[in-house]
Amino acid sequence: MSQNKVTAVFDIGKTNKKFFLFDEEFQEVHREYIRIDEIKDEDGFPTENLEALKNWMKKVFNDILKTDRFDITAINFSTYGASLVHLDENGNVLTPLYNYTKQIDESVIDSFYQKYGPEEDFEQITGSPKSGMLNSGMQLYWIKKNKPEVFKRIKYSLHLPQYLSYIFTGIPISEYTSIGCHTALWDYNKRDYHRWVYDEKIHLILPPIVSTETSFNMNYNGKRIKIGVGIHDSSAALLPYVRSVKEDFILVSTGTWSISFNPFSDSKLSKEEVENGCINYMRINGKAVKASRIFLGNEYKRQIEFLSEYYKVPRDFHKNIIFDYDIYYEITKDFEPMFRWESLETETMPRKTILKYPNIEEAYHQLMIELVTIQAESIKIVAGNTKSYKLFVDGGFTDNNVYIQLLSHYLRNMSLRTTKASLGSALGAAIAISDKKLNSKFLKKNYSLKKHVPFIIK
Repeated sequence: MSQNKVTAVFDIGKTNKKFFLFDEEFQEVHREYIRIDEIKDEDGFPTENLEALKNWMKKVFNDILKTDRFDITAINFSTYGASLVHLDENGNVLTPLYNYTKQIDESVIDSFYQKYGPEEDFEQITGSPKSGMLNSGMQLYWIKKNKPEVFKRIKYSLHLPQYLSYIFTGIPISEYTSIGCHTALWDYNKRDYHRWVYDEKIHLILPPIVSTETSFNMNYNGKRIKIGVGIHDSSAALLPYVRSVKEDFILVSTGTWSISFNPFSDSKLSKEEVENGCINYMRINGKAVKASRIFLGNEYKRQIEFLSEYYKVPRDFHKNIIFDYDIYYEITKDFEPMFRWESLETETMPRKTILKYPNIEEAYHQLMIELVTIQAESIKIVAGNTKSYKLFVDGGFTDNNVYIQLLSHYLRNMSLRTTKASLGSALGAAIAISDKKLNSKFLKKNYSLKKHVPFIIK
């Protein structure tokens, strides 16, 4: 019986750990997933159970190799960023995988910026706003200052995607997309590590940098397999678009965070862009990706809960509301903001939420007009004034009719398309180590591409 040639991908999120097999057309042919309970670090803070994760990955992969259904030719890894695994000279893990939401001493952060600031310049150069442990470089500085005995024993510090690759190869490396995700390690002007990395001798424990497309042809359990070096999940989700779309575009990935990616901006981050929440990611070749992010999904969820209680309706009321032009016209005729945000900041928001509508459809349209206005501004920040872009939207808000109608209206100069990309980062990891060229029909075939036309203004 002839076996299907497939690429294996471990897609490791904070909650779900997934394993996929993709055939040569990048169609999913197998999936497994698990949830692994967190453990606690030495301070009692929740953290990833690395040992359990490693054991699950090895078992899943070894089991699939034993079956005769698939011929696995390659494997790659996609994970969340801002996370480092520290290894000693024997390859043993030295510390817990510190959670990027863990608080660290403000005195350590202050001493860092006093030494290497001023803050604004540093944030511009590194594309990384001051964010504590979410800047994984700060974790290395913190360990050096607060845990010097541990720091002395570190042979290599690996970003999480590269540690997962290391589990299978034993080869320590660094790659661009992990270095470039708000780590505060990279100087985007020099296209090299920032001066502080060398001053603090951090570079000595960071393995050599390779392109994200790098792979190692290895003998794994008696089988020749191409093993990738791993990729940061946001950059992985962007890759299928970069490879298949010929025009310049912006991708808006919606969910708890709404992140707008512009892989085609040649300008460095300005002071104003940093103040407006812009950061840099990196493409697989080290080129900067300008990005802006807003806590849109989180705010939406909170306001939906508020509206549900206010109007005494079920929590899922919003799923049935579609865009109504007449309501939109009445609200915008004499518009005033009515919502007080819980996780967003806008200059015009009132001191408290005051609603003047008798029914929830109008209140919901008011909410969406205010939220989508913020979303459109976030997209305009990364678009700049120089080019026209296609606009792709994926994630949770693609099913929200009111959101899509309003966004296509507010950004009428962009051609808006939605995609269904539930496999986005996993698929990106498979594509990263593939030699296959993607054509312009790829998104239509694999991502349910749908075009949207702005509504007619009456």
